[in-house]
Formats: sequence, structure tokens, C-alpha cells
Amino acid sequence: MRAVIAALLLWAGQGVAAECRDIAFDGASYTICEVDATADDLRLFHKDPAGGIIGSLTAIADQPGVRSVVFAMNAGMYHADRAPVGHYVENGVETMRVIPNAGPGNFGLLPNGVFCITDTSARVIETLRYLDEAPACRDATQSGPMLVIDGALHPRFLKDGTSRYIRNGVGTSADGTRAVFAISNDPVNFHSFGRLFRDELGLPNALFFDGKVSRLYAPALGRSDFGFQLGPMVAVVAP
Repeated sequence: MRAVIAALLLWAGQGVAAECRDIAFDGASYTICEVDATADDLRLFHKDPAGGIIGSLTAIADQPGVRSVVFAMNAGMYHADRAPVGHYVENGVETMRVIPNAGPGNFGLLPNGVFCITDTSARVIETLRYLDEAPACRDATQSGPMLVIDGALHPRFLKDGTSRYIRNGVGTSADGTRAVFAISNDPVNFHSFGRLFRDELGLPNALFFDGKVSRLYAPALGRSDFGFQLGPMVAVVAP
């Protein structure tokens, strides 16, 4: 407990407002991490300066310019070589183009979307709208499906859907100042997961990250999920 308090005081002293906590919604447990996109240092991570795959949430702390990690989670689907399946931009450099068409699996269950980060905002944007708007994202990762689109659940979600997994994703406020990352601690279906963002967290747009390799690193909660080597990751860091 003293270590948790010390970590919280350290982050508070560095001006980091992000906070992770456990909540219950609709009979399931979730861990959510709230981010002030105007103030917190929110970034995507995939490769180290030498071009190697970083691969694990805890290894983000070893990257240049990172003093400590407030929280981190996987942030988008990836191939066997851990290359992003969809659009990916990190620190202004695009390494994978936008994939606009339907396809197999959850990623291709349109509409899908892009999580776009700037120095002062974070937005979940449906993919075709993203192409139309062409926002100047410092970091961006494409995933799918969208969970919530302008306040509506994805049209393919079924309330009694039987596909249940540990799932993670992100939702954002309309003005882009608030981002909430969530991971279920119980297996849930898409409908329930989408409702978490819309009905409990009050977020009009939300994006699914994954449902088989979902992982969270939250030191203040004493949580460090291990397992799969990861592709794209998102974190709030203290510089």
C-alpha cells in the first residue's frame, strides 16, 4: 500500500492526472484508466530506436524519454510478426496505411475506426470519416470494430451474443479532451462492452482493441499482465 501511495504522489508531482480504478457494470468487472488528453503524456509505442519490436508493456519504461509508466495496454491488432494490421502512426511517422475496406475477423467488421492522438487531444474516429477529415495525428492506430459510433452501438452487436472474451478498448469524449481505456476482468460480449463506454462512461465514440491478447500494466494497482508478445501499445508516461 505504501508503494502505491508513493507512486501516486510521484505521478501527481509530475503533473500526471491519469488514474486507473476497478468498476462494476452490468454484472461484470472492469478496470478503467481515465486520461486528460490535454495534459497527460499519452503515446503509442511499437518499436525501439534500433527498429526492434518493444513487445511488452513493462519494456516501455526502458524507452528513451520515458521516466516511468503510469499505465499501458495493447492498442490494436497485429500480425504474427507483430506488425500492425491497420493504419499506424507514431511520433508523426506513418508505418502502415489506412485499411478502408471490409475484411475477415473483428478488424474488418465495419465500421471500424482510428484512435488519433495529438499533443492536446485524443479522438476515436470512424475510418471513412478519418479519411475525409485527414486529422493531423501525432500518433494513430486503427482497429475494429467500432464499439460506439456517435452515441449508437455498432449495428452488428447482439445483446445476447455468445462470443465472450476478456476485451479491451478506448472511448473518447466529443471534444477530445477525455479518453478512457477499459479492460474487462470477466469475459463479456461486444454489446456489453460497447454499453460500458456509452451508458456507464458517457462516451459517444469507442473503439475495440482486442479480445484475445488484452493486457494491462497499471503499477498503482499492482497489476502487470503477462503473456503474449505485443504489437502496438498505448501508454501514459512520465517524461
